[in-house]
Amino acid sequence: MKSIRYIMYFVLMSMTMSLLAQENAQAVAQGENKIDEKVERNTIRKGNGLFNDKKYTEAEIEYRKALEATPSSEIATYNLGAALYKQQKWNDSRNEYRKIVQASSDSLRAAHAWHNLGNISFQEKNYAQSIEEYKNALRRNPKDDETRYNLRLAQLLLKKQQQEQQNQDKNDDKDQQDKNKDQQKDQKQDQQEQNNNQNNQDKNKDQQEQNKPQQQQPQQSQMSKENAQQILDAIQQDERDTQEKVQKALMQQQKRRKTDKEW
Repeated sequence: MKSIRYIMYFVLMSMTMSLLAQENAQAVAQGENKIDEKVERNTIRKGNGLFNDKKYTEAEIEYRKALEATPSSEIATYNLGAALYKQQKWNDSRNEYRKIVQASSDSLRAAHAWHNLGNISFQEKNYAQSIEEYKNALRRNPKDDETRYNLRLAQLLLKKQQQEQQNQDKNDDKDQQDKNKDQQKDQKQDQQEQNNNQNNQDKNKDQQEQNKPQQQQPQQSQMSKENAQQILDAIQQDERDTQEKVQKALMQQQKRRKTDKEW
């Protein structure tokens, strides 16, 4: 990934004087009143020293002082974006680099800004956006192999990210299916338990119904015994009556026989 320090040196060594001259000319043409050109140069120089010492917060302060002196300073804006980038203030850094790509007429400077915008999106793992920003950098500087390398890396990571998302979606679908199956299983078990409870209730009810006749059975047996005794007594009485009748009939027959003999 392109070194921020390399870009800083490149900008400071090759562009500082020409940019300051252009800014002065623009300020005069537009009737702008520069607060102090010397303040701008000194604060940028001081900010660069702090940046090289990795004192990025202090460097940010100096670059902001330079912008107070010259709000249109592209060097101060660019360097401020670099200092914010080092502090991982991604949104603030992005805002400064966007000012460069929107306002600068220098293609190489805009290419560096687009490259750094791609780096910010890359850090945020927004690979799709970083790809477009690297492409914008290459449109302005097609010979930048490091940007081309970053672009390829972002494309590979985007593909991996998309595959992981697809796998996650599949896992989520599978988890949802398993959850639905578990719910169906639980519902089936609940229904089975309800059926078992109902069967147990019916069984208990049947058992209670069976117990009722058993409790009444002695009464029913006692009644039957009394009826049987009555029937038995009636039969025995009939037998006695029958026997008496038979005895009487035999006695009368014997009497008739005796009479006949006597005759």
